[in-house]
Amino acid sequence: MCRTTGMSIPFLITGPDDAAVTVLLAHGAGGAMDAPAMTRSADALAAVGLRVARFEFGYMAERRRSERRPPPPRAETLVPEYLAAVRAISGGALVIGGKSMGGRIASMVADDLHRSGAIAGLLCLGYPFHPIGKPEQLRTAHLERLQTPTLICQGTRDAFGTKEEVSGYALSEHIDISWLEDGDHDLKPRKAISGFSAADHMATMAGRVKLWTDDLLSKGARQSLMRRLRWLSLNDNGRGISPRSPDGLRIW
Repeated sequence: MCRTTGMSIPFLITGPDDAAVTVLLAHGAGGAMDAPAMTRSADALAAVGLRVARFEFGYMAERRRSERRPPPPRAETLVPEYLAAVRAISGGALVIGGKSMGGRIASMVADDLHRSGAIAGLLCLGYPFHPIGKPEQLRTAHLERLQTPTLICQGTRDAFGTKEEVSGYALSEHIDISWLEDGDHDLKPRKAISGFSAADHMATMAGRVKLWTDDLLSKGARQSLMRRLRWLSLNDNGRGISPRSPDGLRIW
């Protein structure tokens, strides 16, 4: 079940409201928050008990409001919008991330947010390690020194970074990569070649993410939640705290 919120940033929520972990997902450069690949991923994650909150950057929201189709701006210029979404979302332990460009932007802000206690981890669904056809233009410099617990779910034939290419990159020891056989940038395989269907890979991805988030929780989610509440109080935007959630705390 999907539902939108009445907050200043309109989130598209999928999954249980009382989930222990909320996953904040931003879309890729060309697809909206309700694009098929985003919806498949959100539904799969919700099916394993995670709460998924999707949102759109301003240029994509403008495409909905008008006939204009502004191109995506440079990724780094969208950082303030991502941080605004982090401040606006409520819930328990928070994992940030996104598909393609959305995950890349999340990776740019992850360490500062993790150090401050705002997030528990980073999830990237199809990371754009380089532009298509330009493997020499790597987008990995910051990933070499990343300190945030990170899971990247990547198709082995992703044109933005294949398994063969990525295996040669110097990446932080805090990054785990879950490879999906014959998956493309949407994690979709060719069933006739791989023997896997798109649904198979969505279930595998979601199961891997659930195990990973469970591990994050076992390593101190309660502490992460309290640190997040302190961070929110220092970045207050008019919300309050109520003692009614399963964790004894609720933000709205």
